[in-house]
Amino acid sequence: MMHNHHDIPGGRRFRGEPGEHGQEVPGERGPRGRGPRGGHGHGFGGGRGRGFGRPGGWQQADLPSADDAAAWLTGRLPAGWYTGAPTVLVDREEITVLGEIAPPETSGDESAQQAAAVGRIQRFREETRDQRMQIANEAEARYGRKLAWGASIGDVEVLFTHLAVPVMTRLRQNERQVLDTLVDAGVARSRSEALAWCVKLVGEHTDEWLTNLRGAMSQVDKLRAEGPDL
Repeated sequence: MMHNHHDIPGGRRFRGEPGEHGQEVPGERGPRGRGPRGGHGHGFGGGRGRGFGRPGGWQQADLPSADDAAAWLTGRLPAGWYTGAPTVLVDREEITVLGEIAPPETSGDESAQQAAAVGRIQRFREETRDQRMQIANEAEARYGRKLAWGASIGDVEVLFTHLAVPVMTRLRQNERQVLDTLVDAGVARSRSEALAWCVKLVGEHTDEWLTNLRGAMSQVDKLRAEGPDL
């Protein structure tokens, strides 16, 4: 199991527990929880070739397109939940909805304001739970993916639910030594955690390039879909 202490830079970003992917999971510990990071043991799948939405799971080749997920969610989400359009992130296993909510009226120092923001986000989480679970079920049926939720106020962001999907790879000795150096230095507690740290670091420093790459890939998919049927 991978832990997540490296996902909380400066104590401003919090990761929550699983539980709103269409069902409740007992034992939630709130925004600062350090429990399981995904759907292990709750039927979430996680293998590349399997998904959701029908008996036996979706296969990679016939996984429904989620190109319109942001538009569908914009129309489906209740008015007033977020102060603007939410950010919608999509991959093969999961759709994540992250939106800004109205901040509480509070005074005090930065620490007090941060605590108030976390409290307001937790209130939003509890008040919207039943509706979010219903929308998650509908999204799963439509797109064959689990729906994850999050909310933010300023620079305080809480991700309520998300999957931790195992990814297998083979590394040569010099590549393994990179991971072992991170473990020995205390940056990560295991090779798997060190590898996740490396992926996150690359994503932060190549965000524009990755965005352009995804855009180019979407154009290829569009042209392929417009081609003749064989």
